[in-house]
Amino acid sequence: MTDSQLLALSPILIVSATSVIVMLAIAIKRHHAFVASVSVAGLALALASIAAVWHASAAPRVITTLMVIDPFACFYMAIILIAALAATALSHTYLGRYQGHREEMYLLLLLATVGGMVMVASRHFTSFFLGLELLSMPMYGMAAYLVKERRSLEAGMKYLVLSAVASAFIVFGMALVYSQTGTMVFGEIGAKLAEIPDGERIVMLGAALLLIGLGFKLSLAPFHLWTPDVYQGAPAPVASFLGTASKIAVLALLLRYVIETHATRYAALVDALSLLAILSIVVGNVLALQQSNLKRLLAYSAIAHFGYMLVALIASGPLATEAVGIYLLTYSITTLAAFGVITLISSPLDHEVQALSDYRGLFWQHPGLAAILTLALLSLAGVPLTAGFLGKFYVLGAGVDKRQWLLLGAIVAGSAVGLYFYLRAMIQLYLRPAPATASASPEAPPLAAASSSSAAVSLPLHWARDAGGGTLIVLLLLMLALGVYPAPFIALAQDSGIAPQPSTPSLTGARR
Repeated sequence: MTDSQLLALSPILIVSATSVIVMLAIAIKRHHAFVASVSVAGLALALASIAAVWHASAAPRVITTLMVIDPFACFYMAIILIAALAATALSHTYLGRYQGHREEMYLLLLLATVGGMVMVASRHFTSFFLGLELLSMPMYGMAAYLVKERRSLEAGMKYLVLSAVASAFIVFGMALVYSQTGTMVFGEIGAKLAEIPDGERIVMLGAALLLIGLGFKLSLAPFHLWTPDVYQGAPAPVASFLGTASKIAVLALLLRYVIETHATRYAALVDALSLLAILSIVVGNVLALQQSNLKRLLAYSAIAHFGYMLVALIASGPLATEAVGIYLLTYSITTLAAFGVITLISSPLDHEVQALSDYRGLFWQHPGLAAILTLALLSLAGVPLTAGFLGKFYVLGAGVDKRQWLLLGAIVAGSAVGLYFYLRAMIQLYLRPAPATASASPEAPPLAAASSSSAAVSLPLHWARDAGGGTLIVLLLLMLALGVYPAPFIALAQDSGIAPQPSTPSLTGARR
């Protein structure tokens, strides 16, 4: 392997080395603060190395036939690392009150981050599946990390079983595609299909199975049933990572696959993607209307948002690629901020603060947290001058460019419905706390003022001084920057397109 290839792989190598160091540190002596600090340092160093790699990878760096490091991969690696950094800092605050083994959380998170980074750089079915499994398997343990909590174990089991089924669909789909094309390299699949029109039906069946498996990973309707339960049961920092980094990796890989195989030239596949987009938008927004639990509301909101992103993917072209990048960036920062507030006011020792009624009067106790959550909800709704508005504007632009009027209508209608339930959640923050009642449940979460068991946060006034609070402040600044001055971020997204790659010999060889 050449020096330039090692430099291109440096972000992945740094995170991998950090996971080994963390593993050894846990084996030698458990120390929560030390392990968390090493994890943050490794992730920060990997994020800093992205700049050097991006500059050196203006031309794609092909790493054997399995991976390619190009601006596209660098952009999505950077978003995954930002999400991992935020989740690590939030986990430090969240687990600081946990009575049990805490250090393994960081090891699992680092391994999942490596898997996501491998996925966004994949150009071959083998690296695609290895990255997917390396991303998914640690997530099972992370979701069930609170082993004494039934809700956490239930979330981990549901995610494990249904994810295994989705992986089976993906492997079978890969096998069908390979049986007709004789190659597993994305860029060669489209060319092979043009030479074997008789095998198109089998390849379409394989593509359908791949889409079903990836639809589960992205929580697209009708493969979304696991999402609200896992979001609700998993620890809040884990839900933040699951809702951002893991889905970013899958959607980035799907985008690369669609572009390099020229999949949008097949009308049947475009129709299937359009149906998934519309179903996700409708189901996500309609079911979110019925939620009184903030984490479940964010879960159904995620279903709708990935339906919006599918519209840009269907549109294809440079503007669509840019739109997906901008939307994923704004969605990730906003979702991390929302889950960050949940993390800071929750405790693994008691029930997490999830019910919307529990947030009543948050502004009167902690106005800073209420302001961050308000901005996050407005951004998810796509209100102008917020980060979310920029993402939706780009998706609408990509749809108009390709005249996808039906999909555009679904986005507009879904956004209108979404505005209602986001505002309904936001209003709770500014209502006066409800008076205490004699019949208040002793199991109520610790979100209450002295005079109210439903609206005060068991959180010190100096919450911004610890790792989780500092992370929330950074996320707030990023949300403001994306909404008010997005030009630098737009420039990064524009530079992250997929360029043609030089051909390399296939590991599998030609089909005999």
